[in-house]
Amino acid sequence: MDLENQKRIKEIADEYGAENLMVILGGAEAEASGLACETVTNGDPTFAGPLAGVQLGLACYHVLESEIKEEFDPEVYDEQISMMEMVLDVDAIVEEVKTYREKYSEYK
Repeated sequence: MDLENQKRIKEIADEYGAENLMVILGGAEAEASGLACETVTNGDPTFAGPLAGVQLGLACYHVLESEIKEEFDPEVYDEQISMMEMVLDVDAIVEEVKTYREKYSEYK
């Protein structure tokens, strides 16, 4: 997750409260999605960004997870996202994000 996004997420969490914020990821790789989830839950593991050492504990999901998918208008999801389900390793992405969410998120 780039430094500007870390800064924006921290500012929003400070303004509205971490309990009122959910991060929805859309990364195409499990490792990158897991790293982003770890960053917004437990802090930047590279210790390079605004979330270094900052444990926000945010709720964090990937757009491909069933809990999130159910929230979309089916036509919009089909048009915008479903094609990617055919080419991505959905199970690996979901498992990676879920691992960090379950380990570090205070708000699920």
